[in-house]
Amino acid sequence: MVKTKILSAILFVCLLVPLLVNAQGHPSFDRGSFISTKGDTLPYRILFPVNFDPTKKYPLILVLHGAGERGNNNESQLIYGTQLFMTDTIRQKYAAIVIYPQCPANSYWSNVKIEPDSATKKLKFIFQKDGPPTAAMRGLLGLVDEFLDKPYVNKHKVYVGGLSMGGMGTFELIGRKPNVFAAAFAICGGDNTLNAKKYAKKVPVWVFHGQKDSVVPYEHSESIVAAIKEAGGTPKYTLYPNDDHNSWNDAFKEPDLIPWLFTHTK
Repeated sequence: MVKTKILSAILFVCLLVPLLVNAQGHPSFDRGSFISTKGDTLPYRILFPVNFDPTKKYPLILVLHGAGERGNNNESQLIYGTQLFMTDTIRQKYAAIVIYPQCPANSYWSNVKIEPDSATKKLKFIFQKDGPPTAAMRGLLGLVDEFLDKPYVNKHKVYVGGLSMGGMGTFELIGRKPNVFAAAFAICGGDNTLNAKKYAKKVPVWVFHGQKDSVVPYEHSESIVAAIKEAGGTPKYTLYPNDDHNSWNDAFKEPDLIPWLFTHTK
């Protein structure tokens, strides 16, 4: 009986430890916050390379989360994609500084109008052309500028990617700073096709989408890919025929994603 209780206790601890580790979030991602001149705060989490040396220069990767992870807890934005960047082989072979900013609950990365579509009973995304930046985008632009001034950031290897709302924000960010980003990836996002000419020839883009996406129609990615090509760019496009809105699960598993990013420099 005693032995059975001991074994049960050991089993309980073994099951509990992973839950406790998960509940503590991502300890490798340090907490930070960008405070604008107007006093607005944009929280972020940052992952430094293993054996980080501030005298060296490292690539910088920004990852923009979706609408469901908005808030101010500086934690929710780490739900998707972080496992890729924390993989030992990736960290060793592609040492980089990875930043996950968190969009406030009352804002949006990109300037897009979202309305209910009475015909389809789904959301309708109306992407703006040359619209003013949202409060979240202003903070993001300030955050980018702040890190571009860091002596340990390789300004020739700055990348951005995002999913859903973050995919939309990715397109807008490279449109606002096409001379900064060496490459970008956008998962189940979209943009106004008239904006494509801003970054088509300057920023290589890899676009991902699920063909069964019930939230953001894959046609948004198809149209922006076509617009980029028409404007002289050569985007990569991956359409997952069986994926719904969670196509980021497959996108972050793409073995060529990180190698592809790192082949590009400014």
